[in-house]
Amino acid sequence: MLRCTRAGPSRRRPPEAEPSHGVAVETARPQTARPPLYQVLLLNDDFTPMDFVVLVLQQFFAMDIEKATQVMLHVHTRGRGVCGVFTREVAEAKVTQVNEFSRQHQHPLLCTMEKA
Repeated sequence: MLRCTRAGPSRRRPPEAEPSHGVAVETARPQTARPPLYQVLLLNDDFTPMDFVVLVLQQFFAMDIEKATQVMLHVHTRGRGVCGVFTREVAEAKVTQVNEFSRQHQHPLLCTMEKA
C-alpha cells in the first residue's frame, strides 16, 4: 500500500512558467504624449513683393497657387498669417529656411513660430 504525504510547501511553478494553453496576453503599452504643435507665421512688411510671398508659400509649405495667394492676402491685410502647424523641430526648420531664403533674395519678409 502506498501513502502520499506532503513533506513541505507546494512546489508549483510560478504563473509565468505555466503553459498558456494558446491564450495570448498583450502587455499594455505606455501612453506617450503627443508632441506640442507650433504655428508657423508670416509677418507683413511694406517692402516684400506679393509674388515673392506666394513663391515662399508654394516652395516651403507646398501650397498651390490659389491657397498661397489666399494666405498672402491674409498676411497683407491682417498683418500676419498662418502658413502651417508642425512639431517644434519641423516648425523651427521652416522658419529658418524661409528667413534665410528671404535674406538671400534681399527681402525683409519675416517668418516666426508660436505654440498652437
